[in-house]
Amino acid sequence: MTVIVLTNCPAGLRGFLTRWMLEISAGVFVGNPSARIRDVLWAEIQQYAGQGRALLAHTTNNEQGFTFRTHDHAWHPADHEGITLIRRPDPNASPTVPAPRTGPPSGWSRAAKRRRFGRG
Repeated sequence: MTVIVLTNCPAGLRGFLTRWMLEISAGVFVGNPSARIRDVLWAEIQQYAGQGRALLAHTTNNEQGFTFRTHDHAWHPADHEGITLIRRPDPNASPTVPAPRTGPPSGWSRAAKRRRFGRG
């Protein structure tokens, strides 16, 4: 199974994809083309998408059962210990200033100190 989602792409590209896939909603295409045809379609999408964005998801033989590719998305696939996840950009982060530390404070918490030393 292959799913392609187009956003803000030319109408001609959508018409091109309807030759091999079924458009179930505006810009959402599903089908079951061969791997070779799928790669050719993805190359055409990348070439003719213009200012638009595209996402391709298809079944494959891995632990998740699928994989995906993106074109001109702010969200990018990232491999994490063999599983592909989506990395979203931080809307509050400035590209020139590193983001402040948001993790837990270093050292022992008050509750941990009380448990460790038997007070309270």
